[in-house]
Amino acid sequence: MPISIEQKEARLGWKLVAPSLGVIGLLIIYPILYNLYLSFFDIKLTGEKFFIGLANYEKLLEDTAFYGSVLTTMIFLIGTVVGSTLVGLFVALLMNLQFPFRNVARTVILLPYFAPVISVVFGWQFIFDPVNGIYNHIIVEVLHLTDQRHNLIGDPKTALLVVILFDIWKHFPISYLLIISKLQSINRDQYEAAAIDGCGPVVRFFHVTLPEIYFVLGTLVILRLIWNLNKFEEIFLLAPNVKTLPIFTYYAAFTGIIDQGFAATVSVVQFLVLSFLIYFYVKKVLRW
Repeated sequence: MPISIEQKEARLGWKLVAPSLGVIGLLIIYPILYNLYLSFFDIKLTGEKFFIGLANYEKLLEDTAFYGSVLTTMIFLIGTVVGSTLVGLFVALLMNLQFPFRNVARTVILLPYFAPVISVVFGWQFIFDPVNGIYNHIIVEVLHLTDQRHNLIGDPKTALLVVILFDIWKHFPISYLLIISKLQSINRDQYEAAAIDGCGPVVRFFHVTLPEIYFVLGTLVILRLIWNLNKFEEIFLLAPNVKTLPIFTYYAAFTGIIDQGFAATVSVVQFLVLSFLIYFYVKKVLRW
C-alpha cells in the first residue's frame, strides 16, 4: 500500500523530534518517575532498598516539622511574590516618567538581578553580622534604639524576614522589566483622553494602566510562585535555618538519619503543587 504525502511528513516529523524527546525523557521524565519510585522504599546507606508501600506518605502526614516547613514556604511565597511584584510595579511606574539621568537609573536598577548570587549573599551576611555588621552598628551605635546586638540571620524567627527581603531585592528587576515593557506600549492617547475627562493620576492608573498590565501582573505572580517554590541555593547560602520545602527535603535526604525515601516523598508532594501551578499557568493565564 503506497504511503501518502501526509504520512511521509508525519514520519519525518517524528524522526526529527525523536532526539529531543529522548533528551526530555532522560533528563526530565525519568528522574520524576524514579523519584516517585523511591518514595515507596526505605533506603539504607548501603544502597539497599526495602519496599514499605505508603509508609513514607503516612509518616509525612504525621510529621509536624513538615507542616512547619509548609507554613514557612507559604510565608516565603506570599512575601516574595507580592513584594517583588509591587516593588517592580512601583519602580516601573517611576521609570516610565521623564526625568534627568533616567537611562542611568534604569541600568542601576538591573544590577541586583545580574549580580552573582554568592557575592551578594556574603554582602547581606556582612550587613546583618551581629558583631561587625552595619545594621547593628546603626541600630545600636547611631540611633541608640537598643543596647543589644541581634543576630537576625542566626535567629530562625527573623531569618525568614531577611530571606524575603533579599529575594525581593534580588528579583524585583525582572518584574520591573516585564512591567515597564508593557507600560511603554500603552497608547498615550488613552491617558490624554482620561485627563480631558478630568481623571486624576489615581483614576488613570486604575482605569487605564492597570487593565493594560493585568496580564503581565498575572503572569508574574504565577511564574514567581513556580520559581520560588523551587528555590534552594539563595535560601541555603543566606540562611540555611529557614526550612522551606526544598531546604527541608535536603536536610531529610543528606543530614541526620539520611532518609532518602522520605525526602523523595516530600519531593513528590512539591512536584504535585508545581504541576498544578504550571497547569493553571498554561490553561488559564496564557489564555487571558
